[in-house]
Amino acid sequence: MDQWSIVWSARESFFNGLLVTLELFIIAAVVGLAIGIVLCYVMEHQNRVVDRLIIGFVSLMRAIPFLILAYLLYYGLPELGISMEAWSAGLLALVIYHGAYFFEILRSQRRIFSAGYIEAAVSQGFSRYKIFRRIVLPNLFSSSLPLIGNQLIICLKDTAFLSIITVQEITAAANGVQSTYFIPFNAFIVAIGLYWAISILLELLIKRLSVYGARRGMTHA
Repeated sequence: MDQWSIVWSARESFFNGLLVTLELFIIAAVVGLAIGIVLCYVMEHQNRVVDRLIIGFVSLMRAIPFLILAYLLYYGLPELGISMEAWSAGLLALVIYHGAYFFEILRSQRRIFSAGYIEAAVSQGFSRYKIFRRIVLPNLFSSSLPLIGNQLIICLKDTAFLSIITVQEITAAANGVQSTYFIPFNAFIVAIGLYWAISILLELLIKRLSVYGARRGMTHA
């Protein structure tokens, strides 16, 4: 049996790893982006104490390597009496870490958002929530799409680190195949191909969303 035949015989392992990766990535991306949006909205209220807490949280996440955070949640929290399965700890790490980065992306675009839009909405009697939901957020999201797309790909790649805390995703599947059959090149080429395929789909999605946003006029540049 040649090496590629061995890889094919292990296709179920790769398929299961792909499903776990997609599950982790999709949940982390959706929840992380939601966290970023909520934090961005909270800062619209301009509460100095709350704003400083949010900025402190973001600064901490930017300073910590993702793998250290995953280690802390999986291996460190049990010392405090809080235990989680590897999948749950990995997902929580992804959500917290990338939620901070999504917020930072949106906040950077909020800084250059034209005050004229806000003033016009206020003069029309819009509430703060309605201004954010109908005017600010659509424009921020549209103008941030390239950066959000890059962050999504980083989030996807960070799922590979979770194999170190025993999450059985794509990288763990490839590592299991190569360690069993001693074919590291073939096993990891398949893993690379799977990550690449997902990344291409993400890029196509971001391009479609960008075109849609441009047609709807959701830009403030």
